[in-house]
Amino acid sequence: MSSPLPPVHRERSTSIPAVLVRIIVLGAVLAVTAFTVPLMIQQQQWMWLAVMVLAAIAIFVIYSTKRFIPGKYLFPGTFFLAVFLITPIILTVGYSFTNYGDGTRGTKEQAVNSIIANSVVQTDDSTWYNMSVATQGDPVEGPFTLFLVDPATGTVYSGDEETELAPVPSADVTVENDYVTEASGYTILEAREVNDAYNALQEVAVPVDENSAVRVQGANQAYVGTTLLTYDEAADTITDTQTGAVYTVGTVGDSEYFVNENGERAFSQSWLQNVGWSNYQRLFTDSNIAGQFLAAFAWTLVFALGSVALTFVAGFALALILNDERLKGRRLYRSILLMPYAVPGFIALLVWSNFYNQDFGLINTTLGINVNWLGDPTMAKIAVLLTNLWMGFPYMFIVSTGALQAIPGDVMEAARIDGASRFQTTVKVVTPLLLVAVAPLLVASFAFNFNNFNAIELLTEGGPFLPGEYTRGGTDILISMIYRIAFGGSGADFGFASAVSVALFALTGVLAAIQFRFTSVLEDVN
Repeated sequence: MSSPLPPVHRERSTSIPAVLVRIIVLGAVLAVTAFTVPLMIQQQQWMWLAVMVLAAIAIFVIYSTKRFIPGKYLFPGTFFLAVFLITPIILTVGYSFTNYGDGTRGTKEQAVNSIIANSVVQTDDSTWYNMSVATQGDPVEGPFTLFLVDPATGTVYSGDEETELAPVPSADVTVENDYVTEASGYTILEAREVNDAYNALQEVAVPVDENSAVRVQGANQAYVGTTLLTYDEAADTITDTQTGAVYTVGTVGDSEYFVNENGERAFSQSWLQNVGWSNYQRLFTDSNIAGQFLAAFAWTLVFALGSVALTFVAGFALALILNDERLKGRRLYRSILLMPYAVPGFIALLVWSNFYNQDFGLINTTLGINVNWLGDPTMAKIAVLLTNLWMGFPYMFIVSTGALQAIPGDVMEAARIDGASRFQTTVKVVTPLLLVAVAPLLVASFAFNFNNFNAIELLTEGGPFLPGEYTRGGTDILISMIYRIAFGGSGADFGFASAVSVALFALTGVLAAIQFRFTSVLEDVN
């Protein structure tokens, strides 16, 4: 008998569609990288530039060969984890050590340009131009270049904050009706985009010479005005040409400003600076802010624990009632109880905010009472908890119903045989077994409500507020207080808000760890 022939080993060939897909994906990655890298360099976005370049290199290394098979599956999740979770945390921690906020968002050079731009005044002999705004970067924040047409001569000029006004060759621009409509290498902003960027354009002053500059006026006009302030880069001073006053750099609070001879701040503009631990020191040593933080923290705990406890008790009780087989129409009742869960949360919160209106609200009108629900701090807190109860109990009802149906029937039957009453069976047998399943969900619900911004902002907007108080309202939890610090009426203070966010992040982690430590005790129930 002849021996069997040895198996023929054939090298697995990659299919043509797979190769084409790989080429298309890698080509798209290369195109996106080639397009975004110059923009990031121009805008000096060094961190995002590093993320983009490293991600592109990793994609080409992992997906251009047959090696690194595990990496092909691990990379997407790791990449999005880094971009959407780790990077924001790093940025928040970084900003917590700065003075980033209103008037301190840009560089010192941008602050000086803004101060000089605000000193440009129109004179009787000012030259007016037809203006078109262009950019090679962001259409809202710039940087911007002004293309100006002299209606008398038709000559086209261009310039920006760093480049003096100069004529532009006619071959580089397209002019229609005495306005530049196209410019080589630039994007001309439409009227709507100019309006969106108008605040930033008010800070633009294109130098003409040492004593004059171009200032934006309206959406499509600009004029040459006289500069009242001049900046001496060597001496790092600003001089008022009318009064002769000289402003030097001095420290006011924890930031540097241009100050007068008395050390007082001369201009509102400052620049982004590293202030070290100043924001954290302010948080924990300023008695007013520390008191507000502790009060918000205490209410946050009450709000989160109360929301979890009330919704769980209500949901569990309803689940127990509707789990009784003797009850007819259980499916109908369950469907009705799930209706609040089907309504989008932001709609429900806005509707409930109208229900609490003191004069025309549904609650006061129906019950014939006159309770100032949203004007009294205590009643506003009760209103928040009641609304969160209505929105949250269906979730706990669903969870508890599923957990109850998963408990073996012979366990409860054995308890009854041993002489336990229905109440004793529920408390000593059913509840511990149910908590084993739902305890992690209770922890997650607590963490969610600890940062439940929508429930506060859409229902009460953090109020009611004491007279003259804008940082924290009567129902503000920590996350809504942080929002108010960052974007509130008293001015944005992103640096301090970032410091409070870091403290909140640490508190949330500690509380979650404590909760999981206690819930681990339930593991012995099984």
